[in-house]
Amino acid sequence: MVNAIDSFLLLKNYCEQEQFKGWDVSDGIESPILCKTFLGKSAFCRFVFQQLTGHRLAFFNIRPLLFVPKLYNAKGIALFLNGYCNLYDLLDAGVEIDESVTKEVCFNKIHELAELLISLRSKGINHYGWGYPIAWQGRTSFYFPSHTPTVVASSFAVDALFHAFEVTKMERYKSIALDTAEFILNDLHRTKCNSGFLFSYSPFPGNDKVFNASLLGGRVLVQCYKYSDKKEYLEVAKECIDTCANEQRADGSWVYGMDSFQNWIDNFHTGYNLEAIQEYQNVSQDMTYSDVLKKGIRFMLENHFDSNGVPKYYHHKQYPIDIHCCGEIFVVLYKLGVFKENENLVDGVYLWTIENMFDRKRGYFYFQKRSWITNKTPLMRWSEAFMFNALSCYLKSKMDIR
Repeated sequence: MVNAIDSFLLLKNYCEQEQFKGWDVSDGIESPILCKTFLGKSAFCRFVFQQLTGHRLAFFNIRPLLFVPKLYNAKGIALFLNGYCNLYDLLDAGVEIDESVTKEVCFNKIHELAELLISLRSKGINHYGWGYPIAWQGRTSFYFPSHTPTVVASSFAVDALFHAFEVTKMERYKSIALDTAEFILNDLHRTKCNSGFLFSYSPFPGNDKVFNASLLGGRVLVQCYKYSDKKEYLEVAKECIDTCANEQRADGSWVYGMDSFQNWIDNFHTGYNLEAIQEYQNVSQDMTYSDVLKKGIRFMLENHFDSNGVPKYYHHKQYPIDIHCCGEIFVVLYKLGVFKENENLVDGVYLWTIENMFDRKRGYFYFQKRSWITNKTPLMRWSEAFMFNALSCYLKSKMDIR
């Protein structure tokens, strides 16, 4: 436990020193060499620049050569906000973290991050929604400009703002989070899937058939129902969750999406699916999906980690080991309330992650480890914010704080 707090504090100090701003996965697309020249008009060039800093080709950090700026990321700020709310919960329960980390300091940081998150909302829509500060060139034809509101970023923002409301009792945070339900209902389109539907990733066409994205849209509606008692939110959420639950495979897994090129099964998106379904069950007390949750978490534990606690990105192969695969297990087991029965495995994952994916001197986590190289680039949203929230969940689980 001492080591976990120590690592958490090192990460906290690093992120505060950087003021929560940094590089992100695939942000090569924001290089001025691309954006401010004729190259930016080419979908192919945009995709290449994106991949040079993305999941497949980013073996080392070329961002300084491309003049890629460090930016605030709404999803990253939401993860930090949730992490500080978890930290406040720990302090409120009497857990001693560090002399410099008081409830007052933490409370003020929650306000600071909540206001920053609100300021990062996407413009040009009638309701609150959030996106990424970088554009996204899909491998097919779609293109999302920077700050396009997405269901994923909005879901993390809503989750964090409701948590901030619980800590601070600031009605403003709750009302803004509630308004996001209207973005989900009115701005996202729906793709038919068997007898139900999937929420789109954004209001723009493209990436419309992704299970985790649709479920995160359902999670927004479930959380907004909890704080508003609007039955429509719960009814639409159930239809969304029904659709995705019916697409779970017999072994408990989900492929990423319905399109033919989305047929992989990965670690952390499985976790997102389970988190969303668990949220519905917690709020509605409808136990329809209990078996879905049991099968899903069993598949994740048995197929996405080896016996030594080493995470696996895909269910059938080890590499690349992504920092998301290290951190999501802390979050999903906390959310599902099954941390204690899997504590030995989780502690093994924690120890492996600290030994292999953490820079103790500077206090940040690495992006990815491959069989022949480790990409040690600090990515503020993808790595640092994600692990800040994940470690806060790990600490709460170890201390039996819900």
